[in-house]
Amino acid sequence: MEIGLITDGLGRLPLPEVLDIVAQAGLTCVEVPTGNWSVAPHVDLASLTASSAAREEFLGSITSRGLTLSALNANGNQLHPVDGPRQDRVLRDTIQVAGALGVATVVCMSGLPAALGDSSPNWITTSWPPENVAIHNYQWDEVAIPYWRELAAFARHHGVKLAVEACGGQLVHTVSGLRRLIEATDAEVVGANLDPSHLMWMGADIPTVIASLAGSIFHVHAKDVRVNRAVAARDGLLDATPIDRAQDRAWNYVTLGLGHPQGEAFWADFVYQLRASGYDGVLSIEHEDTLVSAREGVARAAALLRRVALLEAPDWVPADI
Repeated sequence: MEIGLITDGLGRLPLPEVLDIVAQAGLTCVEVPTGNWSVAPHVDLASLTASSAAREEFLGSITSRGLTLSALNANGNQLHPVDGPRQDRVLRDTIQVAGALGVATVVCMSGLPAALGDSSPNWITTSWPPENVAIHNYQWDEVAIPYWRELAAFARHHGVKLAVEACGGQLVHTVSGLRRLIEATDAEVVGANLDPSHLMWMGADIPTVIASLAGSIFHVHAKDVRVNRAVAARDGLLDATPIDRAQDRAWNYVTLGLGHPQGEAFWADFVYQLRASGYDGVLSIEHEDTLVSAREGVARAAALLRRVALLEAPDWVPADI
């Protein structure tokens, strides 16, 4: 396994400084957002799309520090009924750039369509009232699956895999949704970006998640969640409170080790379960803790992962009898 960083966690710093911090922290790779929900502070996607020299300069800034580029990230809502075409363009440009750079993975989300005729996305989380079932079927069968079949073919053409992040507020927000998308498209191209934090706040058991996605995990985000028990006991876990009001929310994204009740032991088991499932790739730190500085949060996450990650390939062989 390798330990890396999503560079937006240090988005206020220029890329050279971010890369120096990553190298000094003992990490080996970076994942760089290219647009959509990210303001893409570290890349100019248009330049990378148009210019081989710009791509070489960008990649060289990473490799010159002994780092690798593990993935590009184009998280957004390419199925948005109004802004979807623009976000789809960002995603496709990102896929093209990844292919040109020899980067195997683009991280993205499924997107979330509207209900038929609406101008805003519609996140269906229950089967009642009855029209919810019809809306959900429309979103899957008439919007998402046709789009994703074509997108998977586009990614295959460019030699890129799509690591889809199951997340609240997206059509794919569960393991079952991921499996449905994978099975409806191209299992060699469409797989999971496993960010356990999203599934944790929704109540999923992460070892079960990993086992259920075995063979389909293409990339992993290392991000923790802390449940605010007082608020959750009163209101449950569905929460639209703004993220900058951490004390008022039922749950918050937090620095690795400060969220799950088992602390570091959870993350040790997490990496062991990943290896058991066949995943030996990147653990990409994603810092989104509103109460901890980015530098400190990244440093603490890196230190924790260095203690628990399985960095070398297994070499066990049966003893001769």
